[in-house]
Amino acid sequence: MLSEEKNRLLTEVGPGKPMGEYLRRYWHPVAGADEFDKKSVRAIRLFGEDLVLFKDLSGNFGLIERRCPHRNADLVHGYVEKEGLRCSYHGWQFGQSGQCLHQPFEEVMDPSARMRQGTKIKGYPVKEKAGMLWAYMGPLPAPELPDWDFLNFKNGFAQAIFSELPCNWFQCQENSIDPVHFEWTHNNWMVRQQDPNGSNVPTHLQLQFEEFEYGLTYKRLRGGDTEDNIMWTVGRVCLWPNAFYLGHHCEWRVPIDDENTLSVMWMFGRVPKEMEPYEQKKIPSWVGPLKDENGEWIISHVINQDFAAWYGQGRITDRTKEKLGQSDKGVVMMRRKFFEELDAMAEGKQQLFAQIWDPAQNEDVFLPSACREEMIHGMPREQQNVHHLLGPYLNDCFGQYGQPDRVREEYEKAVGQKMKMASTFVNAVHGAHKEETTSK
Repeated sequence: MLSEEKNRLLTEVGPGKPMGEYLRRYWHPVAGADEFDKKSVRAIRLFGEDLVLFKDLSGNFGLIERRCPHRNADLVHGYVEKEGLRCSYHGWQFGQSGQCLHQPFEEVMDPSARMRQGTKIKGYPVKEKAGMLWAYMGPLPAPELPDWDFLNFKNGFAQAIFSELPCNWFQCQENSIDPVHFEWTHNNWMVRQQDPNGSNVPTHLQLQFEEFEYGLTYKRLRGGDTEDNIMWTVGRVCLWPNAFYLGHHCEWRVPIDDENTLSVMWMFGRVPKEMEPYEQKKIPSWVGPLKDENGEWIISHVINQDFAAWYGQGRITDRTKEKLGQSDKGVVMMRRKFFEELDAMAEGKQQLFAQIWDPAQNEDVFLPSACREEMIHGMPREQQNVHHLLGPYLNDCFGQYGQPDRVREEYEKAVGQKMKMASTFVNAVHGAHKEETTSK
């Protein structure tokens, strides 16, 4: 249980709020790069700020305030130039930093451009990596955009999925250090959706939580497991400050504002050895819907089930009323780490947890993974099809609902087989059957 004051510390992300200022000191994926193949400007809201994301005629990306400071025109209706974005109302032009570059009529009247030189709006750095656009909204200089090893894997098909959720970011991120939920939210609930009398999977018997250089890890043993199980020897990563890394995909929970979150899932489907070498030309992105055509919340796919758990807690869950138990040790550990970090930031510490400042250290940065060797070296099709972690991905996009046909067809071509297009995934979800128990 937390006090109301501490709950606000964790959940308030607007300008000037401690958690908002803290998270701004990290890079966040905010959009798919391919969104700008057919458009140049789009609106986006991040950390309680209304902004526009654009790609100018030189191919450079920018993220600036949404309102033109002249007379508050909406820059989402602006048009890009060789450098920056021009307001379509009176032609004021702004660069990536937010600095005004041109005020047409004002500069006719005052060729020295004193007014233009003194006009600047908020502008934030943007970088493209792994098919996604990443934004940094904190004080400069910025730390390195992490070059996580999984973003550099070869011979695979990546895709980025974005969904806007009606709840606070922190109740999403608490999921990243909560192994027991998998047994119930994904395994048993999946079984019961198909068969109300279905049997439960083996329960969790032992948990372990650890801190490492770039976040926290959880490890777990279920009934029937031995201590050489890969989920006990390696486990999974709560990647600081707002991500969850599972080896074959990574999820980020990016605050839109206090009551809304941008879910970002980056999935990497390793192609079988028979399809090597494979080089993906462009990483597609798509928007995952939350509701079906009847207006019902989608609960058939893995992360959609997580969504139901998160938004089901309310827009901002009231942690003054919770009753934490033994399964919540990781949640408590993560909360304490955030409180420590907020104190460190308030004391003026520049090097915050898990940041990378040295470019020489930011090359193919290792993260623990239960399937890292398989992702790097690959497997023959027959072996991969029955692999307890990677096999299901050869048959369906069961991670999130709504994969467009164009992306599915590209993926099928890459892996060399058709998807099954199943509507339920009882046997696909990790933990539903006997696993490989030996670490490799």
